[in-house]
Amino acid sequence: MRLFHQAWRDNDLQAFAIALGIALAAMIVFYLVRFVAARVLAALSKRTDTALDDIASRVIARTRLWLLVPLAANIGASALDLHDRLSNALSLVALIGLVIQAGLWATHFITLWLEGKTAARGAADGETLTALSLLGFAARVAVWAIVLLVALDQMGFNITALVAGLGVGGVAVALAVQNILGDLFASLSIVLDKPFVVGDFIVVDQLRGTVERVGVKTTRLRSLDGELLVFSNADLLKSRIRNFKRMNDRRIAFAVGVPHETAPEKVAAIPVMLREAVEANARTRFDRAHFKEFGDSALVFEVVYFVLDPDFNTYMDIQQAINFTILERLRDEGIAIARPTRTLHLVPAPV
Repeated sequence: MRLFHQAWRDNDLQAFAIALGIALAAMIVFYLVRFVAARVLAALSKRTDTALDDIASRVIARTRLWLLVPLAANIGASALDLHDRLSNALSLVALIGLVIQAGLWATHFITLWLEGKTAARGAADGETLTALSLLGFAARVAVWAIVLLVALDQMGFNITALVAGLGVGGVAVALAVQNILGDLFASLSIVLDKPFVVGDFIVVDQLRGTVERVGVKTTRLRSLDGELLVFSNADLLKSRIRNFKRMNDRRIAFAVGVPHETAPEKVAAIPVMLREAVEANARTRFDRAHFKEFGDSALVFEVVYFVLDPDFNTYMDIQQAINFTILERLRDEGIAIARPTRTLHLVPAPV
C-alpha cells in the first residue's frame, strides 16, 4: 500500500488520465488485432486446402482479452513515475498473463489439430484414435508444465532446485498414487502394444462390448445391451482379452441329426448334401462333414466350415441360408429331422 500511496503522491491527475487513456487505447488495439487477424485467417482458410490457417484463425478468435489487461496496464504505467518495485510487479503480472495466454493458445491449437486428425481418420481407424487421445493429453500436460515453470522462474524461484526437489518428492508421490500410475502406464501399454483399439469388439471374462474410449485411467466399452462398461486399465491388461475385431475369418461347427430309422444309403448321401449346402455360399470355406456318432435319439452329423468375414451378422445370415438349404434337401430326399425320443420297453412281471 505504501508503494501505491507514493505513486499517487508522485503523479498528478493529468498523468493518471494519460496513463488510463494509453491503457484503454492498448486494449482497443488488442481487440482490433484479434478481430482483424481472425477474419483475415478465416478468409485465407477458405482459399487453401491446408487446415493450419483455419486452426490459427480459431485459436486467435479464442484470445482472452482479460489476460491482456495487465499488459495494457503496464503499457499505460509507462506514463507514470513509479517506484521500481511497483513497476517490476506490474511487468511481472503482465508477463504471467502473456504466458497463460500462450498456454491457452497452445492448448487450443493441440485440441483443434487433434480434432481435425480424428475427423480425417474416421471412426474406423481405432488404432489412431487411441494414440491421438493419449497424445493430446500428454501434450496438454507438457504445455501447462512449461507455463508453470516459466511463471515460477519469472517470480524468482530457483527452477533447478525446484525440479530437483520435485524429483525427490515425486518418488514419495509415486508410492502414494501407485494405483493411478499403474493405470497410466497400462494406458501407454495399450497404445503401444495395441491389444485392442477404439472400435474393436472385445470380451473380458464374461463381459463383452465395443471399445468406445481408452482413457488415462479407464477404458470404456459399450455392451450389446447398451450399458457402459468401465474397466481399470491395469486390471484390464491382467485379464484375458478376446478381440473379435481382429478375426480374419470365423470357424463354425454345427450338428444335424436324423432318425435312427433312416436307410443306410440315404445316411451315406447326407455328408455330400451338407457339403453342397455350405459351398453354395461364396463367402464360406468348407472344411469337413462327417457322420459323427450314434446319438441317444439321432444319427449325428457334424459340419465344420469357415466364414470369410468376421462380422457376426454376416455369419448369422450365412448360417440361416445353409439351414434353409439343408432343410429343403433333406425333405426332397424324404429324410426327417430327428426329434428327441425315448423308447420304453415294458417287461411283464414274473408270475
